Amino acid sequence: QMQLVESGGGSVQAGGSLRLSCAKSGYIYSSYCLAWFRQAPGKEREGVATIRSDGSTRYTDSVKGRFTVSQDNAKIIVYLQMNSLKPEDTAMYYCAASPLCSWRQEDFASWGQGTQVTVSS
Repeated sequence: QMQLVESGGGSVQAGGSLRLSCAKSGYIYSSYCLAWFRQAPGKEREGVATIRSDGSTRYTDSVKGRFTVSQDNAKIIVYLQMNSLKPEDTAMYYCAASPLCSWRQEDFASWGQGTQVTVSS
């Protein structure tokens, strides 16, 4: 199973930026999807962005134009660059991996421990 470790969370003011990282180790699928999910207090976990092993990406509507998902050349670390942050982006952010891409958390078997992002107004 793939192991995932997130880092890079923190507290910023609205309009600021943060970059999250997700480092992969263990068994790495030859063809995979790495997704970023987030969960705010009292809300369901939602998919934010996905990146496939071929580099193709998808974003949920609320972050399009503000967030960018990418991976390093070795495809060991996946990043989530978050710009123009809003208070509603406040949540615990998780990376997750699966051989297939979807927005359904139940499709993802490997999860990181999460990293907190707090955006103040």
